[in-house]
Amino acid sequence: MDDQDRTDTIIEVLGAAFADLMEADPAAFRGKYRKMAADPHSFYRGTACLFYADVTGATGGSAGSQVWSEDFADERSGRIWIHGDLHVENFGTYLNSDGRFVFDVNDFDEAYLGRFTWDLQRFAASLALVGWQKALPEQDVRDLVERYLRAYLDQVDHYVEAADDFALYLHNTSGPVHDVLLEAREQRRTDLLAANTTRGDGEHRTFRDDPSVRRLGDAEHEKVVQAYRDYLETIPDERRSPRDVFYDLHDVVGKSGFGIGSAGLPAYNLLIEGHSQALDNDVVLSMKQANVPAVSRFVDTTEVDDYFEHEGHRTAVSQRALQVHTDPLLGYAAIDGVGYVVAEVSPYEVDLDWSGITEPEQMAEVVELLGRATAKVHCASDEDSDQDLVDFQVEEAVVASVGERRDELVAWVTDFATTYAERVRADHALFVEAFREGRIGISST
Repeated sequence: MDDQDRTDTIIEVLGAAFADLMEADPAAFRGKYRKMAADPHSFYRGTACLFYADVTGATGGSAGSQVWSEDFADERSGRIWIHGDLHVENFGTYLNSDGRFVFDVNDFDEAYLGRFTWDLQRFAASLALVGWQKALPEQDVRDLVERYLRAYLDQVDHYVEAADDFALYLHNTSGPVHDVLLEAREQRRTDLLAANTTRGDGEHRTFRDDPSVRRLGDAEHEKVVQAYRDYLETIPDERRSPRDVFYDLHDVVGKSGFGIGSAGLPAYNLLIEGHSQALDNDVVLSMKQANVPAVSRFVDTTEVDDYFEHEGHRTAVSQRALQVHTDPLLGYAAIDGVGYVVAEVSPYEVDLDWSGITEPEQMAEVVELLGRATAKVHCASDEDSDQDLVDFQVEEAVVASVGERRDELVAWVTDFATTYAERVRADHALFVEAFREGRIGISST
């Protein structure tokens, strides 16, 4: 496939994935595409749709090359819950429902049923891109990918042998991962509230007005309030607060300014009463229109479509499947028939920052833990979780499908990582040129 054909493919895939959102909010997508233009990894983060078009063979040509196809996933391990957009920046902290700080995978907007290898491939290529941007020799990059994969397989074995509730906590982590957990521990709810709300002269807090906030008209406000009432019914009984005052709604605003993946998606922030009437216990919720997951554009969706009411429902259920002790306020609603996912805007969520992680030894310590975290989310999302789309033990399915070919799997994913990272770097240059020329479906000015 020559550069012109590949450019046409990029334009076609992005258009199919984002045309409606681009039309609804051109300014947001100009911002998204400018962020993607910054460097190859930013482009990669914003193009999960292109990744799945390639690995499923939908793009033809180079996507059909041997290194991009595989037979390690069988009927069972080829239809587990996967994260769907697993890259190095989708890891961070949260305060779980047991009150402990956990380092884990985050951002489940793209979660769907698929091959376990797709998460491994997407992460491995992301790691190869970051390694290239840090000017690491290729062998160092390959060693890091292998470290990640070996840790993943070791943790899967652990689940086969002992089905315990493994997680990455303060007591069993080290290096940059431990540091980000310590940073999360120092965060305070009062700081989040001070940055986003004002006490004013009224009885309750209200949201501050800033460029990212939009006050709602009466009709839109009523729709959001009704969606909030509907959302409350989706909180599982075992996670619902026994105190009704917890959920009193104090303020609602439209919200913008999200990251690369959420550009153009309508969203609202809601301010509700916390576990007491103390003003410093108020809670900020995000109600964001849910994505159509990228992988769903290239696989048979019949079974999943019949299971869920809408994408908000799918996002909430998949996050509960992939995280054992997830946000107790996680839920979903619909506005005008469109699905929204609702979750707390938590002060305790701190993303892993790779800017200071530069040496291979540092990176190796991190990626080993990320490999274990990846295995954790895969193996949590099976017959032991609340959903029944995956009704078997994932760890047993992965072990059985890989069999004695572990070294072959590691070598294949490592080859894929370096080869696909090279493809992404070339695609990034093609994308930037096409965007500058106004060929991406939206003007760059």
